[in-house]
Amino acid sequence: MSRQVCPEINAGPMFNAYPDSLGGKLADIVRFLEMKELNNVFGSFYILPSIFNTDLDRGFSVIDYELNEQLASAEDLEKLRKLKIELKLDFVLNHLSVLSHQFRDILRNGENSEFKDFFIDWNKFWNGYGQMTKEGYIMPDEDLIKNMFFRKPGLPILFVRFPDGKEVPYWNTFYQEVKYDRLDAVDLVYAMDIQYPTAEKIAELVNAEIAAGKKPGDIDFGEFSTFRDKVVEFLESGRMYLGQMDLNVKSPKVWEFYEETLRKLSEYGAGIVRLDAFAYLSKKPGYKNFFNEPETWELLEKVKKIADRYGIVLLPEIHSRYEEKIHEKLAEKGYLTYDFFLPGLIIDAMERNTGEYLAGWLNELQEKEIRVVNMLGCHDGIPLLDLKGLLPDVYIDNLINTLVQRGGYIKDLHGRKNMYYQVNCTYYSALGESDKKLLLARAIQLFMPGKPQVWYLDLFAGKNDYEAIKRGHKEINRTNLTWDQIREGMNKKIVMQQLSLLRFRNTFPVFGFDAEVKADNTEKHILKISWKKNGNSAFLEADLKTYDFRIDAFDENGIITFSFDSGSED
Repeated sequence: MSRQVCPEINAGPMFNAYPDSLGGKLADIVRFLEMKELNNVFGSFYILPSIFNTDLDRGFSVIDYELNEQLASAEDLEKLRKLKIELKLDFVLNHLSVLSHQFRDILRNGENSEFKDFFIDWNKFWNGYGQMTKEGYIMPDEDLIKNMFFRKPGLPILFVRFPDGKEVPYWNTFYQEVKYDRLDAVDLVYAMDIQYPTAEKIAELVNAEIAAGKKPGDIDFGEFSTFRDKVVEFLESGRMYLGQMDLNVKSPKVWEFYEETLRKLSEYGAGIVRLDAFAYLSKKPGYKNFFNEPETWELLEKVKKIADRYGIVLLPEIHSRYEEKIHEKLAEKGYLTYDFFLPGLIIDAMERNTGEYLAGWLNELQEKEIRVVNMLGCHDGIPLLDLKGLLPDVYIDNLINTLVQRGGYIKDLHGRKNMYYQVNCTYYSALGESDKKLLLARAIQLFMPGKPQVWYLDLFAGKNDYEAIKRGHKEINRTNLTWDQIREGMNKKIVMQQLSLLRFRNTFPVFGFDAEVKADNTEKHILKISWKKNGNSAFLEADLKTYDFRIDAFDENGIITFSFDSGSED
């Protein structure tokens, strides 16, 4: 297969944050990026999707792609343009929030909704491939679902009530919740014309059962059983939903929505669009429901044709084991891809004092012409599943144990042990909260091929936020910083040192996707990386035992233009 050409993008460092991560609003982050200390440090900014109108999952449950008026404005985006900062934005291809106007139209109009087929009707999808249950959904034949990958236990179904009372199961891969209003005795009196004392007792009974997790139809009404059907109907008619509904890619309206969204993201200033959860998009009876081939590639190419019209580079987001080689397939087809291997490889190298796997991975990136966005930390955890096949299992297990000992939380798949996915912790805490290790990790990242992405909390050497875990395990690495904390951070040596390295990476002309990059790990604990382009050169020599390193850069005349010795910086 001939390798397709990946579109040209700026290889300079990219800042990464939620719109409220620094100061509370996007305007505050703009203010931060306008500081003289940030001059020429970043050329790109990945803003996470709470910049849009969203409800759940810290922004990844999108209602629509209008700007979140509480966090961002068109004026903020214009200021970023003036700073010549290009945006990377998210497009969640697989699903939309139940609060989207498309889903709400279904709730209002049922069979008469123009968006009736915008989402995936479970029973229509599986018609002819299973048996109808008494609950009203088709149970697919066992041989057709045995290899399917579901994100949560049970079938991914959310029953949606149409205005005529009909219950329709829709495909729901991710989060779902059905809620009922607390019954009020007065409401029951008006709705059912019953005595107030009776209504009061029924409301008390029902509210207690709903709070205990029972569905209205499963409640034992006891002495009030004669009122059961009317009360259940009253509750169900007011049913509310939370969650994300899977989109039906066979619907022309979905593709109209894709076109409209990519156009809007381009107008916001997006040069790169991250395709979240795209691997779930293709669904087919008998297949695994995750990266089905060739259908996934066909859908991706269809999206790319739209993106090309708006000058957008697509970055498909997918976590998979190294041994599956999906990252290679993406590169072969001309797509930018994530380097989810680097965060774990760097920690492993420091823990075992050897750069053998780092050097091997760098050289592989170059030899196979794999263009990546790389990172240390991010809004998710440190990837582990991805490393399988690249690192020996024993090293991965040791890595897991080390990060857990340092306060990290393991994310298992479906709660099953040894089905590891990621460890949730800050990168600084993963490194044992060592400034020296963090600085070396940043230096190695900046000398790896690709476009370096910088999580805001890593820049400020952020520690695990154990209090935030109460809101969810991922919040351990999502602490919002106040302006006082930002000002305090800017006085820290580790922050200014990182900014110096990032400015060098952003401005020195040797760094780009077309440079000659090589790694040498002849001496086990010494990692050497060299960059050469148009007569310019840059060299990193790192000691993985002491965590000291030196950087030297030379122009086309052989004159040294940048030097950094971490040992002399102590």
